[in-house]
Amino acid sequence: MANITEFTDSNWDDEVLKSDLPVVIDFWAEWCGPCRMVAPIVEELSDEYNGKVKFGKLDVDNNSGTAARYGIRSIPTLLIFKNGDEVGRLIGAKPKNQMVKELEPHIG
Repeated sequence: MANITEFTDSNWDDEVLKSDLPVVIDFWAEWCGPCRMVAPIVEELSDEYNGKVKFGKLDVDNNSGTAARYGIRSIPTLLIFKNGDEVGRLIGAKPKNQMVKELEPHIG
């Protein structure tokens, strides 16, 4: 997980909203089975897009303020931010090709 940042309620603005790179956030929880299915895909993508996209995870149990702020009602949910704005949202466990399809238009 060398290319995965741990996002929290306290570092959200600096790490996500002020990022120069597009940011993909994996909202997850330890008890969530589908989250464990998505995690290795997110790790693969973080390696493939290293330097082009910032990837990170936010544990909804420990950071409920941010999860509530963005209306996260089910996990896993992946949000894509660019220039401080949400530009994409994937809800539920998705295959890698679908994640890439959603991410590609926001890179560059």
